[in-house]
Amino acid sequence: MATSTKPVLHGYFRSSCSWRVRIALALKGIDYDQKNVNLIKDGGQQVTDQYKKVNPMQQVPALTIDDMTLSQSLAIIQYIEETRPGPHLLPPDPKKRAQVRMICDIIASGIQPLQNLYVIKKIGAEKDSWAHHFIQRGFEALEPILKQTAGICCVGDEISMADICLVPQVYNAERFKVDICQFPTIERLNQTLLKIEAFKVSHPSCQPDTPAAMQA
Repeated sequence: MATSTKPVLHGYFRSSCSWRVRIALALKGIDYDQKNVNLIKDGGQQVTDQYKKVNPMQQVPALTIDDMTLSQSLAIIQYIEETRPGPHLLPPDPKKRAQVRMICDIIASGIQPLQNLYVIKKIGAEKDSWAHHFIQRGFEALEPILKQTAGICCVGDEISMADICLVPQVYNAERFKVDICQFPTIERLNQTLLKIEAFKVSHPSCQPDTPAAMQA
């Protein structure tokens, strides 16, 4: 049961998983507060005992909503989808819904975890080439799939969870110097989606914790 208490998002401006949730909240028109969790400062605020009580996995995002705290961005987005009105983030057609979930899983399970902060810190000096390799590999798989499923958006012409996952992953790809021009469908979709207000207001360049040098 939805409550009147404003949700609280624990996140980090440049976290792609946090950005996914910010996009979903914006698309649904949900007002929320943010509690910033700096993943870099003092070794990372996510590893403190205090934050471990919020999310035992010591990751962002976590969303406090309806008298509970959820972690894992896709679980959060699906809860929002199932409990809040607004544009649907999963299509009603079972085939399209399966395609959306497939694209989400490719990104959220097959690409992003291999280049997240915790992993690349363990890799050490080779971290940039490691991240580049796995994003490149993932996009080589994703491009032909999107070529088949995409219209204006990743699956057809309506925004879905697939689009919510794609745009932050392209941002990561650009950080790690992946040439997006190799992937014309991904590039086109990203350019189209970044013009939509929900993607603009949730962008890492304009969050409360965005460093001044990185602000739009």
